[in-house]
Amino acid sequence: MDHHRRVDTEITTRVDGVTRTVLVDTRTTLLDALRERLGATSPKKGCDHGQCGACTVLLDGRRVLACLTLAVTTTGKDVTTADGLAPDGHPHPVQQAFLDNDALQCGYCTPGQVCSAVGALDELANGHPSHAGDVTTDPQLTRAEIAERMSGNLCRCGTYTTIITAVEQAARA
Repeated sequence: MDHHRRVDTEITTRVDGVTRTVLVDTRTTLLDALRERLGATSPKKGCDHGQCGACTVLLDGRRVLACLTLAVTTTGKDVTTADGLAPDGHPHPVQQAFLDNDALQCGYCTPGQVCSAVGALDELANGHPSHAGDVTTDPQLTRAEIAERMSGNLCRCGTYTTIITAVEQAARA
């Protein structure tokens, strides 16, 4: 039996508000489908092993690592990249907070950081616990809480302090 045989399938998903249909190999990651087949380049391929967070996107509003998500699992779902957070050209509050606080340097990790922050703030607003606080009470917006929720996203430039400040600002927006 040939275990390396390519098996293509058609997927239909909404990417940044637009329904798209594309033929992909069943082993194709969401990251590769987005970048190579669908032209969405804001998610970045940093490590391709789920360790850096540069590929973070929102899948039905929840943050996922696109390099670890198979494209075939997104059929019928909404995928939002950092570009899709500002469909009308006006920055999303998280994007604006990143700009206001200079929470970026080289910018490579920024789209993933922004998507992760949007997802983290949604989790916080919905009372999802983290390891930073007491899991028996509602989580509070503290710098430690933000740092914990953003810990899956690495920044080689080291802008963590301003990223946390930007997320704090966005939470107040």
